Amino acid sequence: MPKGLTYKKSGVDIAKANAFVRGIQGMARSTMTTAVLKRPGSFGALFALDFKRYKNPVLVSSTDGVGTKLLVANLVGQHNTVGIDLVAMNVNDVLCTGAKPLFFLDYLATGKLEPGVLTAVMKGIVQGCRLAGCALIGGETAEMPGMYQAGHYDLAGFTVGIVEKEEIVDGSSIKAGDVLIGLPSSGLHSNGYSLARKALSPTEQKTYAQILLKPTCIYVKPVLALLEKFKIKGMAHMTGGAWYDKLTKMLPTGHASRHAFAIRKGSWPIPRIFQLIQDKGRVPETDMYRTFNMGIGFAFTVTPSDVTGVRACLRQQKVESFVIGQVVQNNTRKVIFS
Repeated sequence: MPKGLTYKKSGVDIAKANAFVRGIQGMARSTMTTAVLKRPGSFGALFALDFKRYKNPVLVSSTDGVGTKLLVANLVGQHNTVGIDLVAMNVNDVLCTGAKPLFFLDYLATGKLEPGVLTAVMKGIVQGCRLAGCALIGGETAEMPGMYQAGHYDLAGFTVGIVEKEEIVDGSSIKAGDVLIGLPSSGLHSNGYSLARKALSPTEQKTYAQILLKPTCIYVKPVLALLEKFKIKGMAHMTGGAWYDKLTKMLPTGHASRHAFAIRKGSWPIPRIFQLIQDKGRVPETDMYRTFNMGIGFAFTVTPSDVTGVRACLRQQKVESFVIGQVVQNNTRKVIFS
């Protein structure tokens, strides 16, 4: 009589998955804080809020992934940076409200568990959590044969941050004359790779892989340091939608609001990779600025009197900054390039 099917024969190796999880637990422990509670047998991660530190705390959450940047990583077999991207895409988003990231969880799905690849990914996630100052408190590794091509995987992440209700940054106090400061990106970060991969051939993607796979900058520590000293009126993480959609999210809303950003092109350096993509794909300039960060990964608005102090504070942290524009009155457009 023929032997029947087992879960392992159908493509899911639970023992292998458990061994992988045990192997990465040590890495995760290096990100833990005293707020993480360990209870044997718990089906969920436990995190104790410090209510003595906050008078009126508000939790801020975000979930995001890395997108098709993973296909470039697969193309060249380099997986140690996309985990940083995963953390960055989430913690930079909650940072825009003024929140400090508390903890992070990851979800990794693949067709077949490849411990070497996934361990490299997890090392990046751990490094990202350290850079953001948050704890990696849990996650899920899903082996799903038939769902993904051989060797492929997908990533998603989830973070929770905390901010005092009275200190939430929402852009409501922005007014004409305020100054827009930009922090440089490391390159494409984690957006626009579907367009970049169409513009660049596989050979070109391999040639420029080290540039394309530069991890997304994590802006948490320098920006939190600014918030301790200065009034930051609005902040934007320059991801998909970039200059036309993400930047303008910080502007005040409502019928009476007629604010816009006047952006001075040439006030910051644009990495050459963007020009290469534009030239190879014959991409219209408007699409470039709507798809890519174009060299500015994070932006925020301050009063003119704070500009010098803010930039000096960033220099002390070895973070470059650029005055890239200002807030103006405009009834028809939200972004004006000059």
